[in-house]
Amino acid sequence: MNPLPHDPGRVRPRRLRTTKALRALVAETRLCASQLVMPHFVLDSRSAREPIGALPGIERCGIEPLLQTVDADFALGIRSVLLFGIVDDAHKDAHGKAGASAHGPVARAVSELRKRFGDELVVITDVCLCAYTDHGHCGFLDGERIANDPSLAQLAAMAVAHAEAGADMVAPSDMLDGRVGALRDALDARGFSETGILSYAVKYASAYYGPFREAAHSAPARGDRQSYQMDARNLREALKEARLDAEQGADMLMVKPALAYLDVIRAVKQATDLPLAAYNVSGEYAMVKAAAERGWIDEPRIVRENLHALARAGADVLITYHAREALRGGWL
Repeated sequence: MNPLPHDPGRVRPRRLRTTKALRALVAETRLCASQLVMPHFVLDSRSAREPIGALPGIERCGIEPLLQTVDADFALGIRSVLLFGIVDDAHKDAHGKAGASAHGPVARAVSELRKRFGDELVVITDVCLCAYTDHGHCGFLDGERIANDPSLAQLAAMAVAHAEAGADMVAPSDMLDGRVGALRDALDARGFSETGILSYAVKYASAYYGPFREAAHSAPARGDRQSYQMDARNLREALKEARLDAEQGADMLMVKPALAYLDVIRAVKQATDLPLAAYNVSGEYAMVKAAAERGWIDEPRIVRENLHALARAGADVLITYHAREALRGGWL
């Protein structure tokens, strides 16, 4: 029997694109406020507030302005924050001991946020030594090299301090081998078995971090981080890192940066069964802001397109500096 002749009018995908309402009805990828995590830079201060030149619209905040900002964000629907601590040079040393202080900016901020919001806000803290060491690296130095294993105890102490303050999750970003297991053991030993670990499992040595290093005052004093952060040319290595962190007790994984690594996000999502976060990093944010300021792009549409790309690639959670403005402006 001969097949029926093809009728070009029978199958028309454009029928489902006819109106905005139809497009929304059949959209394969959707964004909502509950997926978004807003990063914050916390100063060791009660009331200070400092603009960040490379990140328009983002500030370093002391405790009081942080609470005010998170309160306003909460009203927009943002229910998760990621905290980075900043201390003066006088409080930095070779081992980043200030990062584990119960009186440090992150521990104090966690405690205050917990009092204000209770369990309605997910509080995640970055765990890394770079903002607390006088050399700016993410672990102890042994000459010109990172001393991997000796650094783990200090990272674990920092995670425990954040858990004691009330953090829901700690997020190790140092990319040292074995740190997820070290944090899990330390947290469990201190009675914090319910504190989660969001691992920066796949963190590349990237040029996209420039604005962040200005914001957090965390650039290395010498050398770079290519001996411990991942090589941008590698994908199979990303799957190895993700599996290792899952085996060591991570509760959630992250890929960072995001936009140049959509293939990595998809591969990690397919290789593991843990929730996956994508960090839409400072350089990605700053480039959008710079182009929008010059009138070269439609910022709301670009942001929406970028965030949809991350979700479409497989990210369940989106860490982005755009979160506040996107919700306030109805961009999503």
